[in-house]
Amino acid sequence: MKKYSLYIACSLLLGMGACQKDVMEKEPLEYADLELVFDPLDSLGVNAEKFLYNIYNDLPRGYNRIDNNVLDAGTDDAVPSNINASVQYFSTGQWSPYLMPEDRWKVSYEVIRKVNIFLENIGRVPLKTDGLKEQWIAEARFMRAMAYFELSKRWSGVPIVGDKVFELNDDVALARDSYDEVVSYISNEIDAIVDDLPSEYTAAYFGRVTKGGALALKARNLLYAASPWHNESNDLQKWQAAADAAKDVMDLDFYSLTGNFTDAFLKRKNTEVILAYMASPNSTVERLNGPMGSQRGDQGLTNPTQDLVDAFGMANGLGIHEAGSGYDENDPYAGRDPRFYATIFHNNMSWLGRKVETFDGGLDRPLGYGRATSGETRTGYYMRKFLGTGGSNNSYSNAEHCFPIFRYAEVLLNYAEALNEVGGPTQDVYDAVEDIRRRAKLVPYALPAGLSKAEMRDRIRGERRVEMAFEEQRFWDIRRWKIAGDVLNKTLTGIQVIKQDDDSFRYNRVDVLKTSFDVNRMYLYPIPYSELLANPNMAQNPNW
Repeated sequence: MKKYSLYIACSLLLGMGACQKDVMEKEPLEYADLELVFDPLDSLGVNAEKFLYNIYNDLPRGYNRIDNNVLDAGTDDAVPSNINASVQYFSTGQWSPYLMPEDRWKVSYEVIRKVNIFLENIGRVPLKTDGLKEQWIAEARFMRAMAYFELSKRWSGVPIVGDKVFELNDDVALARDSYDEVVSYISNEIDAIVDDLPSEYTAAYFGRVTKGGALALKARNLLYAASPWHNESNDLQKWQAAADAAKDVMDLDFYSLTGNFTDAFLKRKNTEVILAYMASPNSTVERLNGPMGSQRGDQGLTNPTQDLVDAFGMANGLGIHEAGSGYDENDPYAGRDPRFYATIFHNNMSWLGRKVETFDGGLDRPLGYGRATSGETRTGYYMRKFLGTGGSNNSYSNAEHCFPIFRYAEVLLNYAEALNEVGGPTQDVYDAVEDIRRRAKLVPYALPAGLSKAEMRDRIRGERRVEMAFEEQRFWDIRRWKIAGDVLNKTLTGIQVIKQDDDSFRYNRVDVLKTSFDVNRMYLYPIPYSELLANPNMAQNPNW
């Protein structure tokens, strides 16, 4: 009898209401017979739905997922507080086929196998609700398409296994399909399933894919394919396809930007999130990232760089170095873009009943600049984004954490970027970017008239950096734009804050980390060494 490992835990069920509905067994099903999971007598499909939920557990979950650090701590936007954290290998060039800070290869192919098992067996379940089986099949195929996207953005072309479920003695020595073939496969899968997906779910099922989620994946997939990373000839048809795909999401007329920036990742139900990884209410994100000097035991693991801080402009819509911005290097945090305060903890900022003290010798930087190898900020900053505001100086209240895999602000930025590459800064391009700036409450939010294509490109990239900070976008953006060789071959900086006798502060920009990025190989991940050993037909990526 065939067996399949099916580990299910309510705490990992994306907040889809499974625990509330008592859908799960009282104890995890470690090994479930497929004949039991896909029961010909189960007209409600109870166990089959559990199997589908289990596949959802492998959605990208963001936050501190790499050895308790965020992915952006391997970019120019942040560093980990611990100088030995593995995520830093990405920015210092220490990673290799033998030493990987993360490895989605195994996870992604496990997802693909689970989906294929589901598709092979779901036909035996006599679901009595019209359209439900088609919906579940569509959800599973979305998860498979998502797994291929996770593979292709790391490794480019990978083996496409189709619907086959490989058994122990099968020959799985498959050669890699091309990147373009993987891109087409993902897009074709979305086209095939989108009409079988609902537009929305009730609260009990938040976290499951909708039409918008499927179309958002297609839009991101095609945007990556159109970017310089995989479009060296600058084929404008690829950019147009990416723009059209983003417009398909917009034309659903179902999503809009939230009134408040923070609602997009702190509220389970809002108009902006298209698909999120939803966990049960907790305070883990707060405790891992909050300023370390409180009595709550916050660890302050994520330290934004001065480079990211400088990317945030002023509330008047101007960059800090633009004439008339009002930026004062002696009072550097006054009058900034409101998203700055929602993203980064800075010295003297109010937080849960006290002031943040990142000056040398302060509560949140007791050793001071250059004297700590872990345990306190290396840059003079801590990550504020995603942290709930409930609690006191002694403890946090549990908060909803909904890591946005796709949200409408990204769709607008995807659309603006692709359309600008096709025909320059049309009014539609302006409108999409200005919608985001308006929501950010920049006054005025309007961009200067008459921008060139290159100038608008820079504006879009700048907006994307600050709007999407710590959402696992920057890591991939600097690769697909092929600018990682510029931004990760320099010294990242931070701030040293010195408290003076009159209680004022002096700010000095300081060096934090020398980065290294080999442009001849690091735009792609190396195929894991174990895969090369197991598969003689597997070709390594160039120069690894």
